[in-house]
Amino acid sequence: MSCRASMTEAKYLKYKDPKQPIAQRIKDLMNQMTLEEKIGQMTQIDRSVASNEIIKKYMIGSVLSGGGSVPAKQASPFTWIDMVNDFQKGALSTRLGIPLIYGIDAIHGHNSVYKATIFPHNVGLGLYTYTRNLNRDPVLVKKIGAATALEVRATGIQYAFTPCIAVCRDPRWGRCYESYSEDPKIVKLMTEIIPGLQGDIPTGSRKGVPFVGGQDKVAACAKHYLGDGGTHLGANEGDTITDTKELFDIHMAAYYDAVVKGVATVMASYSSWNGVKMHSSRLLVTDFLKNRLKFKGFVISDWQGIDKITTPEHANYTYSIISGMNAGIDMFMIPHNYTEFIDGLTYLVKNKFISMARVNDAVKRILRVKFTMGLFENPLADYSMAKYLGSKEHRDLAREAVRKTLVLLKKGKFPEKPLLPLPKKASKILVAGSHADNLGYQCGGWTIEWQGLSGDITDGTTILSAVKKTVDPKTQVIYNENPSENFVKSYNFDYAIVVVGELPYAETSGDDMNLTIPEPGPSTIKNVCGSVKCVVVLISGRPMVLKPYLNTMDALVAAWLPGTEGQGVTDVLFGDYGFTGKLAHTWFKSVDQLPMNVGDEHYDPLYPFGFGLTTQPRNNL
Repeated sequence: MSCRASMTEAKYLKYKDPKQPIAQRIKDLMNQMTLEEKIGQMTQIDRSVASNEIIKKYMIGSVLSGGGSVPAKQASPFTWIDMVNDFQKGALSTRLGIPLIYGIDAIHGHNSVYKATIFPHNVGLGLYTYTRNLNRDPVLVKKIGAATALEVRATGIQYAFTPCIAVCRDPRWGRCYESYSEDPKIVKLMTEIIPGLQGDIPTGSRKGVPFVGGQDKVAACAKHYLGDGGTHLGANEGDTITDTKELFDIHMAAYYDAVVKGVATVMASYSSWNGVKMHSSRLLVTDFLKNRLKFKGFVISDWQGIDKITTPEHANYTYSIISGMNAGIDMFMIPHNYTEFIDGLTYLVKNKFISMARVNDAVKRILRVKFTMGLFENPLADYSMAKYLGSKEHRDLAREAVRKTLVLLKKGKFPEKPLLPLPKKASKILVAGSHADNLGYQCGGWTIEWQGLSGDITDGTTILSAVKKTVDPKTQVIYNENPSENFVKSYNFDYAIVVVGELPYAETSGDDMNLTIPEPGPSTIKNVCGSVKCVVVLISGRPMVLKPYLNTMDALVAAWLPGTEGQGVTDVLFGDYGFTGKLAHTWFKSVDQLPMNVGDEHYDPLYPFGFGLTTQPRNNL
């Protein structure tokens, strides 16, 4: 009797044995799973509605933090770890003890977490790789991926919804700053962030098999599949109206590389292709991504993505579940109405509207990622990782990234008399502008909260404080956010630094048909630059309308959304390092030209793709 019992126990534990091949572990576990347990694995809920008990009751497979969904304001890494571990204990106490995977948007560093390192947004990171033949190795983004993975793990989280490998073809799109470039070749290069996040795939790995190399790495997510950067008029969640060739040449290019590099997951896009919602496109999700590209990880929906299959949203939820499932979505981000999803899917499978084979395909893919990550062996988070959050090494890396992502658009009013680099020794200098002393504006959207914030929102260095740290101790730095013309004239300044730009936004709220610098930006430029030599530093998630102000400025720097390390801006302004950045997005003259991309027949930009003036570091002068 005891012999038989031990044999049964040994068989039951086969899926928990790390020595077994992953395929055998998946098979053994799935043979023991009920339909309810399988559907639980396919369900991802937000932390705000999750608890140890809920996870146990519904056998939930995944929890996420939506934008700004945190356990407490300014929560420490230990508070995060306690929360994630508590959820995990709920999963481990279920009949089969399948660990859950916790996901979060880590778009430019671990951006929801207080005191994390905030790296420049992708719009800046794409440009530093530009060379004539595009052969430069994007080592920097790989390092950023590795640093981000450590900071995400510092809070107990194992899954990051990044990178966005959209190809932004129209800066009116509110997510353009999440895109590395309008050029698919550059976006393809930047998939090197994936081995940074996940680790380098072992030599000889089968194409398309997910890989996550240990407890200091996270599962990555290539998004948003497919064509999100090519929608009509740049509308977020809009329709990409194009033929198959253009869709594949421009928007699919980076997905080939992501799959080859072992990306663990792919997120479906809210957008449509020629009127067909991506969340219901069997052709692109199953036939192409899974069957043709041999992607073996799992496909996840976006936040309430299946609700948006219908107009109005959630109008026919039964249809949405069938459509999303049959398209090939494996895990469903159902942040709040998860019981409706679970009940609906259970009914549809039991009544044969959705096949058991489709359910098994989804669960097999989810388990493959979990086994690959070592979640069964190491389900609980490690408190010793907390030291990586906002570490000096990561801040130094972010500062380096800022330096390399700045683009010098104008050096001076006269070529023979460049204003840059600025002298550190001066009698009196003015720093002005709404963005000069505002860390939240400097970081942009997807920072601490989904839409971003104003003010002193986390640890970091504003451009104003960086200027004060950089100049000679005898140089007087005067700050006035929006000075009058009289104020500027009355002080006899040597020169001025004006920092203006866009206010933070994310997704649809960032869609903008005008792309003008908001007031008081233009007034500050006019008042300051009309009265004293000035360099304008533009903080923005995309090219903006510049033509009306260009003649007033002496020098102009596109600083994009640099993140927490403002010292990277002053490193280059004052000549400790040279300007090297080249535009990875075309800078238009007028919004009437949009969309306009390099290679277009009527290409007439203000600054062309690849443009960027250079300077030498002072010690080379």
